[in-house]
Amino acid sequence: MPLQIGQKSPDFSNPTALMSDCHRRIEMFLCTLRKVDDGGDELTTESTRALDAALRYFREAAPKHTKDEEESLFPRMRKRKSTEMTTVMAEMDRLERDHQVAQALHNEVEQIGERWLRQATINRAERQRFRNAVGKLEEIYREHIELEDQKVFPLAARVLSADEQREVGLEMARRRR
Repeated sequence: MPLQIGQKSPDFSNPTALMSDCHRRIEMFLCTLRKVDDGGDELTTESTRALDAALRYFREAAPKHTKDEEESLFPRMRKRKSTEMTTVMAEMDRLERDHQVAQALHNEVEQIGERWLRQATINRAERQRFRNAVGKLEEIYREHIELEDQKVFPLAARVLSADEQREVGLEMARRRR
């Protein structure tokens, strides 16, 4: 979803819209990692800043998003009983497995990226590992984000009560304080 001038950003009163908005940041920072890799072995001042920002986002902010889903949203959704929910619950199990696989890849990107930042250069083998891990993350997130944005979040917005949605938003806000 592209940014539109004058459009109000989602806030904690609309937690699923805010989670979807987080997906745009995930996509943006994955793109940043790809661009840094495409820039060559030597980091420039600009690519150093970009790599540092992307690593920081995935180290600090992205885990909160995962907790928003796994600790706040998914448990509430699992309490709902319906045919549609049963189908989506199987998908939520897959999404949680995706989180685990993605975390291992993020750890690898973080280790290589931090070394790259310290040395301002990287050898070919490490750069290939970085490229492979970023590519796998892009693949995981592409399907993961599409499923959440197209199925999970719209369903949650329909089936969770206003009080439950408010509770999810409050829990998300607490994670960020």
